[in-house]
Amino acid sequence: MVSASEAIDAKIKELGDWRGETLSQVRRIIREADPDIVEEWKWVKATNPGTPVWSHNGGICTGETYKNVVKLTFFKGASLLDPTGLFNSSLDGAVRRAIDIKEHDQIDEKALKNLIGEAVAFNLSR
Repeated sequence: MVSASEAIDAKIKELGDWRGETLSQVRRIIREADPDIVEEWKWVKATNPGTPVWSHNGGICTGETYKNVVKLTFFKGASLLDPTGLFNSSLDGAVRRAIDIKEHDQIDEKALKNLIGEAVAFNLSR
C-alpha cells in the first residue's frame, strides 16, 4: 500500500513539467504553514487516479492539476478572510473557493501560508 505522501510524490514526478514543480512548491508552502497538516490521497476510482488533499481537523484544500492550471480548492474558502485576493476561481460558490495557478504565475508564499493558517484555525474552531 502506497502512502498518501508517496502518491503525491509520484504525481509530481509523473507530471514532469511546470505543473509538477508548482504542485511541489504549494505542497512545501502548505507543510511549512502547518507542520501538523496531514497529507491524504482521496477519490481514487477507475476514471480518476486520485487527488492530493491536505487536512487538519478536517479538510483544508485539494491540489488538482489540469492542462493549464494547478488548482488549490479550499473546502471552506468562502468562510476565510482573503485580504490579498489569492482566491481567483469558484468565487460564487457558497462554501468553496479556489486558487488557479497558471504556468508563469508567482505564488505569494506569505499570503498562502496565512490562508492555510486561517483554514486550520477555522477547522479547529468548529
